Amino acid sequence: MKDYLIKAMTNDGLIRAYAASSTNLVEEARSRQDTWATASAALGRTLTITSMMGAMHKGEAEVTVKVEGGGPLGAIIADANTEGHVRGYVKNPHVDFDLNSKGKLDVSRAVGTTGNLQVIKDLGLRDLFTGEVPIVSGEISEDFTYYYATSEQVPSAVGAGVLVNPDHSILAAGGFIVQVMPGADDTTVDRLEEQLKFFPAISTLIQEGKTPEEILYRLFGESEISIHEKLPVEFRCKCSKERIGNAITGLGNEEIQAMISEDKGAEATCHFCNEVYRFSEEELEELKS
Repeated sequence: MKDYLIKAMTNDGLIRAYAASSTNLVEEARSRQDTWATASAALGRTLTITSMMGAMHKGEAEVTVKVEGGGPLGAIIADANTEGHVRGYVKNPHVDFDLNSKGKLDVSRAVGTTGNLQVIKDLGLRDLFTGEVPIVSGEISEDFTYYYATSEQVPSAVGAGVLVNPDHSILAAGGFIVQVMPGADDTTVDRLEEQLKFFPAISTLIQEGKTPEEILYRLFGESEISIHEKLPVEFRCKCSKERIGNAITGLGNEEIQAMISEDKGAEATCHFCNEVYRFSEEELEELKS
């Protein structure tokens, strides 16, 4: 199944919902970052949620997320735009532990619980929107739920899951974001909480072949919700040799000459996609201003 996300609204207009299948997206990130199982789960959850956050906006808006909980993974960075293009990386990809007491990948231990979750939104306006909250569990989904409730004052339920094969490849990944709209009463909130209480793990539903539409139908009932947009989701990096070249130019002629004289060239690796860009002595000469 190709990765994609959907945007939906309950027919009474009181709840908006997003759901995504992201198995290929997370596998692409895993392959590029060479993440081990627990790191894959943490990065995959973050990428999936960030993809839906990017899709909430219009135009050329971009959302950047930083999860830094003080654990051995270090920082997780992800960004997404309104077109479903997502990229991300984890500082220490080779992190893995035994399963936790619930038989799940121990994401909380890898992420840590003593740092912060930061969200930066570039909406094309003069100033950036920045929100930051403490990490509450390190499980990623709960941390984003807390972010929405605290930083944006939007009651939300965020869920994301990743299943990893024995060879560390990604078996299934997906997620949802459900948000209560202004005007909803306590009855609506209570009913949603009750529905979510017994809802299966999102990664299990994706593994079973359920589509994002079927996931929301299962949560709300097919007759109670309307799908109004479907958007492909994919790992896509913004790096290029031209961008790296511009960055080298910004170092100044003296630094560029040192690369030529001492290293006989230059090499740069993108943090997000691990693409390697090499510059010959002649190419570096051309970058001098």
